[in-house]
Amino acid sequence: MNSLDQAEDLKAFERRLTEYIACLQPATGRWRMILIVVSVCTATGAWNWLIDPETQKVSFFTSLWNHPFFTISCITLIGLFFAGIHKRVVAPSIIAARCRTVLAEYNMSCDDTGKLILKPRPHVQG
Repeated sequence: MNSLDQAEDLKAFERRLTEYIACLQPATGRWRMILIVVSVCTATGAWNWLIDPETQKVSFFTSLWNHPFFTISCITLIGLFFAGIHKRVVAPSIIAARCRTVLAEYNMSCDDTGKLILKPRPHVQG
């Protein structure tokens, strides 16, 4: 394989990697917004639950029953974490990090968008 073919292969790999990471960005943004909204709802509900004087007077389950907004948002947040939202909000970073690990063996790396970074070859002195 000559150097021209190798350069074309690298360009094709880079194009595909940047395309794949760019394709993940819209979904990642939506998952981040969902996580932010549910987290804010849970925090707001928790605040209202904690400042309610009735919370201290009744049982735990009764206090949760009296605050359905907090209960539902908390259950939703827990469900989102069980569904893997913590991985979905950082998916492009995970892909880039795994590519960097593999590319390091070939004196290359990539940025967070998938652009290849060619590192200089180490000079062997003999």
